[in-house]
Amino acid sequence: MSRIRAAAVGAATLSLALAATACGGGSSSGGGSNDSPKTLTYWASNQGASIEVDKKVLQPELDKFEKQTGIKVKLEVVPWSDLLNRILTATTSGQGPDVLNIGNTWSASLQASGALLPWDAKNFDKIGGKDRFVESAIGSAGAAGKDPAAVPLYSMSYALYYNKKMFKDAGISKPPTTWDELVADGKKISKGGKWGLAAEGSNLSNNIHQIFVLAKQHGADWFTADGKPDFTSDGAVKAVKQYVDLMAKDKIIAPGNAEYAQNQSLSDFSKNKTAMVLWQAAASTFKSQGMKDDEWGVVPAPVQSGAPGQGQNVNSMVAGINIAVFKNTKNLDGATKFVKFMTSDEESKLLNKTYGSIPPVKAAQEDPAFNAQSTGVLKETLAKSAAPLPQVADESQFETAVGTAVKELFADAAAGKPVTTESVKAALTKAQQSMPTK
Repeated sequence: MSRIRAAAVGAATLSLALAATACGGGSSSGGGSNDSPKTLTYWASNQGASIEVDKKVLQPELDKFEKQTGIKVKLEVVPWSDLLNRILTATTSGQGPDVLNIGNTWSASLQASGALLPWDAKNFDKIGGKDRFVESAIGSAGAAGKDPAAVPLYSMSYALYYNKKMFKDAGISKPPTTWDELVADGKKISKGGKWGLAAEGSNLSNNIHQIFVLAKQHGADWFTADGKPDFTSDGAVKAVKQYVDLMAKDKIIAPGNAEYAQNQSLSDFSKNKTAMVLWQAAASTFKSQGMKDDEWGVVPAPVQSGAPGQGQNVNSMVAGINIAVFKNTKNLDGATKFVKFMTSDEESKLLNKTYGSIPPVKAAQEDPAFNAQSTGVLKETLAKSAAPLPQVADESQFETAVGTAVKELFADAAAGKPVTTESVKAALTKAQQSMPTK
């Protein structure tokens, strides 16, 4: 997902959504139509520093599309805290947009609902072919062996951003490469109202992204090979405890971060309150908050030991935003043309440069701009040391159940309550029991 914020949704809502047949867009036939060929509705995810910033970025491009095609696009930028719930409601009510952005981690779950247009070979041919896109991005667009449920739009990975002034003031000469180094540096910084590391403890999706990576580093996955939840393995428990201990034991994350869910950690970083943050494509937000490019640095996210890579040295999930079409849109041809426009070489370069993300379109990715400080590390991580979250139908509920468990453990840490291996395992057991049974 993008700068993924919280994506909380109840189990009942999700179960209904996954049981639904194709619905959304407006047509009750479920097969799409061209009854409204001159208009489209588009739900865009909040990629920039604010919804207003996104409107300023996107509206000129939508005007350009209208000039080319005669199709007017009605834009709504939806906050990440609302997006998944809005989408799931649309899949059950039939009251949704024609085109929408989705976090790529939701692809398989939304694919299972049957509400989204499948991108088979015929549909991909309409937008220039499937081989235009980076393979890892396509791999995060739906379950293996099925036609993707969406088309990659923005690609991202996590990296460690560090505040150069705060490092210098603490006498630290270089950024950390391992978790032990990060904790040691964080302890040098965490005093006098300053903190070493930021977190968004109430952001369910961000919680998932961090503990997914840490579980990989401890040799664990969150689902078995046949797609069943496996939340209480030793590696999973170690991952969650290590993450929450950054506040509970190491005390390099401010207790107030337990309540963060809306980019507050980036604001603290920009204001010299927090020295490090693990984030996706943060450059444009730092700039909007008045930070100069030479005031921060970016390096690969830490590993337990050694250098980033695959297996136990994975240091990021494959993050990104996909663009999807509701299956029963009233402007099927127009929706397809819009996806083609948004993923064209020109638009892919322009939009990804603006947001500091990486184009999933191969030709656009060759632009030298994507080798700059702000994007080079992200591009390298995606190519060499990122792994996709499980592409299973229950992934969205995994984000809710386990993300909430981590949120509650952060709340305990902020309140001074002990966070033990036993309490972590109990929280993850509860999360696993809340998952749907087959």
